[in-house]
Amino acid sequence: MTKISIIIPILNEAKNIAKLINYLQESSSKKNIKDIIIVDGGSTDESIFIVSTFKEVLLVHSEKGRAKQMNLGAKHATGNILYFLHADSFPPKDFDTYIINEVEKGHWAGCFKLKFDSSHWWLKLMGWFTKFSWPICRGGDQSLFITKHLFKDIGGFDESYIIYEDNIIIKKLYKIKQFVVIQKDIITSARLYEKHGVWKLQYHYLIIHLKHFFGASSETLYKYYAKNIKS
Repeated sequence: MTKISIIIPILNEAKNIAKLINYLQESSSKKNIKDIIIVDGGSTDESIFIVSTFKEVLLVHSEKGRAKQMNLGAKHATGNILYFLHADSFPPKDFDTYIINEVEKGHWAGCFKLKFDSSHWWLKLMGWFTKFSWPICRGGDQSLFITKHLFKDIGGFDESYIIYEDNIIIKKLYKIKQFVVIQKDIITSARLYEKHGVWKLQYHYLIIHLKHFFGASSETLYKYYAKNIKS
């Protein structure tokens, strides 16, 4: 029987994680969800305590780094579909049914189209473009579902990337023509845009994409990110 393992990497997400777990449980069917796995990368806030209050949720401790955290979560997953989700992103109601329907159609990987929790016109426009199947319109905030078998076949997330790991795995999936965009909205936080400013953050994201396009190493990408966005 087809079952989903939800895998959420976190680092200091005390403000968001309880709301997300409750939402996931309320917005899906128990018969479709095998497990919810929270992979902590060394939180220093109340994240670990909050997650531990959800007895039906598996808390896993990992080295810091989303790729490492998600790969470790996948190793603990018992479902045959892996669903990777950011802690500040809320998939549509009945997301589990939408995912299972696509897998049963032979679409072994994909995501939802994106909508930011912001009224800024540029963020609305970026969200609108995610309904198209073009690779340039993809990103980790859209979440990722993938069968466990396919995930293993392509080698999981590339742990040499501290950032950009989502783009790397999506690129692999497009290369083998195994990706679908479900035409339902996942709502994601615009908190980084609010913190840094829409245009400033968009500029830095563009530079990161260009650096990767011209062959920059994973270390170079992270150094740029750490200097201009992380702080």
